[in-house]
Amino acid sequence: MMSLIARWVKGRWRAATLGGVLAAALLCGGCSGTPSTDGHAPGRSARPAIIRVPAQASTIKAALDRARPGDLVLVSPGKYHESIQMRTDRVVLRGTDRNRVVIDGQGRRSNGIVVTAAGVSVENLTVSNHLLNGVLVTGMSDADGGLARGSDGYQHLDPARFPPLDGFRVRYVTAHANGLYGIYAFNARNGVIEHNYASGSADSGLYVGQCKPCHVLVQDNIADHNAIGYEGTNASGPIWVLRNRFTRNRVGMTVDSDYQEAFVPQTGGMIAGNLVSDNNAPDTPEQADGGFGIGIGIAGGQRNTLLRNRVIGNSRVGIVLASHEDVPPLSNRLQDNTLSDNAVDIAYQTSARAPGQGNCLQGNTLHRTLPDDLPRAASCPAGNSRSSARAPHAHTAPPPAGIAFLDVAPPPAQPQLPDARTAPATPALHLPGDVNPDRVSLPAADLLAARPSQGATTR
Repeated sequence: MMSLIARWVKGRWRAATLGGVLAAALLCGGCSGTPSTDGHAPGRSARPAIIRVPAQASTIKAALDRARPGDLVLVSPGKYHESIQMRTDRVVLRGTDRNRVVIDGQGRRSNGIVVTAAGVSVENLTVSNHLLNGVLVTGMSDADGGLARGSDGYQHLDPARFPPLDGFRVRYVTAHANGLYGIYAFNARNGVIEHNYASGSADSGLYVGQCKPCHVLVQDNIADHNAIGYEGTNASGPIWVLRNRFTRNRVGMTVDSDYQEAFVPQTGGMIAGNLVSDNNAPDTPEQADGGFGIGIGIAGGQRNTLLRNRVIGNSRVGIVLASHEDVPPLSNRLQDNTLSDNAVDIAYQTSARAPGQGNCLQGNTLHRTLPDDLPRAASCPAGNSRSSARAPHAHTAPPPAGIAFLDVAPPPAQPQLPDARTAPATPALHLPGDVNPDRVSLPAADLLAARPSQGATTR
């Protein structure tokens, strides 16, 4: 029988500095650290280059075909009706204007940008109107650098046969109206997803899946008007989801285990300092299983820490802990979170098959839980026992009808990558660097509201 979290939550379709210049020089094997602006014209040195689109290459594809490790492909404003594949390691793809460099799928191409090479950075552009993904970063690539058979849908793919992609960065990207995921990192590790805006995704705006350990940092992003704002499936620690704004989706964020991907169960995530609010927007794509009005859902996730998040205004539940099939929620710690204006602040909804235990609550600001005695029964450090009470299955009204992903209103203009036209290329190496969640404070209710977003609320 489908669990409550499946009905409430799961809705997937399944289908420089000088130092930077010197680093690029080392990557190209002793070449000069000064970038060339000739776009690797015949007969010239193989030093890192800036390849300008359309001045030196008529299409982004043509520029990437020419690019060598360490190069910067710099794209001028325009609409580019291409499906981009990045197959060369350590290339940086950057728009000169985030809001006016648009890779447009026109509602008929599958993917906007597919990254199957290590150390690649995608930055400062918009990708929209694709049937599957806006930006896909994955190690599921074949010998020719294309997607492995099955990667376009949702088949189980073996990470032993397809090792994870190692090193990636997606930043200052606007992903809008894509039919599956906005920004999708699958079977990839050692990466950063930051300062992005994702809306109109029919599954989730941001997604990290099938990595263990991930070494992935998701920070300072906005996800609104998606079916789910952020999803981490079988994405195990270290993984950090810090200081993001997940608002006006159907579901704010989920952390879950799922047998359709490798590395069950999911373990060890750090979710801190996020604003998760008002996730009950009807002008969003529908989920197949009807998730709606939920702030944070943990389904079969284990040993995760939810620390100093503000979870407000979600019409069904702020945080729900549940089983997924036979995978129980184990030893999750909810500490110093502020919850208000939710129908229920925290619900413990597991199955008899996978009841869970060791989940603990400490220092949270709460008004209502299900069951009522959850704060006492699941107090830290021991947490709840296998025999502790679980909330009964809730009978809720059907969610409102959604809209087609291509009909979600486009977002307003978003902030630019600083010095996008002049900053040197920085390949995505040695990421994510030092991450210290202890420095992440409880967010204000207007977190990232200075960055325009649809229907931004301040409480």
